[in-house]
Amino acid sequence: MNLFRLLPSIDKLLGRMAEDPELRGLPRALLRDLANDFLDVVREEIRAGTAGADDLDEARLLPRALAFVRVRSKPRFRRVLNATGVVIHTNLGRSNLPDSAVEAVARAARDYSNLEFDLSTGKRGSRYSHVEELLCRITGAEAALVVNNNASAVLLTLQTLARDREAIVSRGELVEIGGSFRIPDVMARSGARLVEVGATNRTHPRDYENAITGETGLLLKVHASNFRIVGFSKEVSLEELVGIGRAHSIPVMEDLGSGNFVDFTALGIPLDEPTVQRRVAAGADVVTFSGDKVLGGPQAGLIVGRREYVDRIKRNPVSRAMRIDKMTLAALEAVLRLYLEPERALREIPTLAMITAGADELKNKARSLRRRLSRDLAGRARLSLKPGSSRVGGGSFPECDLPTTLVAVEPQAPVTAEALREALLATEPPLVGRVEDDAFLLDPRTLRRDEFPLAGSSLDQALESLGAAKES
Repeated sequence: MNLFRLLPSIDKLLGRMAEDPELRGLPRALLRDLANDFLDVVREEIRAGTAGADDLDEARLLPRALAFVRVRSKPRFRRVLNATGVVIHTNLGRSNLPDSAVEAVARAARDYSNLEFDLSTGKRGSRYSHVEELLCRITGAEAALVVNNNASAVLLTLQTLARDREAIVSRGELVEIGGSFRIPDVMARSGARLVEVGATNRTHPRDYENAITGETGLLLKVHASNFRIVGFSKEVSLEELVGIGRAHSIPVMEDLGSGNFVDFTALGIPLDEPTVQRRVAAGADVVTFSGDKVLGGPQAGLIVGRREYVDRIKRNPVSRAMRIDKMTLAALEAVLRLYLEPERALREIPTLAMITAGADELKNKARSLRRRLSRDLAGRARLSLKPGSSRVGGGSFPECDLPTTLVAVEPQAPVTAEALREALLATEPPLVGRVEDDAFLLDPRTLRRDEFPLAGSSLDQALESLGAAKES
């Protein structure tokens, strides 16, 4: 029990932490809690008999305490290097914002703004007016509204147009996306009564026609953005559905999920997804889609369409619970302004730039990355290039692989690629890639060139830690 008396006081630990450059500026209450957590760990080691007097010597214990607190004091929400090749990685924050949007967010966060102030009249204004005109100009819609995500956009639209009424949808379009978000569940919460028509693989116009009653409030089409039904299948086109809706004076809504403004096939990229512009032109009364996927903007749910329906959605009191904040608004406006010049949007919006990166460009990036890593790793791993594929991600373009060149890192035995992958999660910054054929793979599609030194540093840290663990 005398070993417990060798532990330094909490004040001595706090004094050493105050001298550490990495810990300056942290709240003292947080430092005290972390110092106590460290002492609790050491006390458990003493009780377990794994810590002796030598281990409790200040020369060994204090550096260990500093290392413990440095790790534990890092923000929970942190930067991560994405080397997976998945452009819109749902778990890694989805789309990165262009520089102009980042600057706009910083201004909105730092300064007062005309969020709900009309500078032309000096009176209260609408926050949505800052982006509605841009959305209408880009999509061709008569009116637009923005809420906090596409799930909210779908829920709000259904509640407004079909509450206590029937909403008809094809059985093959009752999709589920990430987080167990299911269209039938959302419809139930909205108060709309779901009417399924057709079969899972085949739905015909007559199925909708036969289901329409005096209680029908909406015809709903849901784009299969995260899966495909192939083979003996048929779906009713939006144009056909619009014709049915017009004939019966029933609004037609389409949930695009991951909507986009770019015709990728025109760029020679086999990503054949309908653009929002095409759906508006086809006559959809309301179209809903995400702002933070292929669009390349912040998390938001965008609603565009005919004014009579969008205005009704705006007047729904629930819309206030779903409204966007000033930073989202600032980012979205900046991204939408880039779409006014399509070539500039492809160049400056990171999501679009990564999706459209060419094979030669990626091969050159891979070669540069391998050269950088060969210097940083100094022979501790075998580096090679291999052909591979990237994915768009975010539930978009599920059937499309984008060709790329991968950098394969094969650590020296007995270190395995899987052990390297796990060690990279604890580096600063963490580096996320994938493991195939006993190699850790980095895809340059989702790594910027200015991140190559950071990737090298993270790999160096991981191999160093694995080497130290092997020696101990």
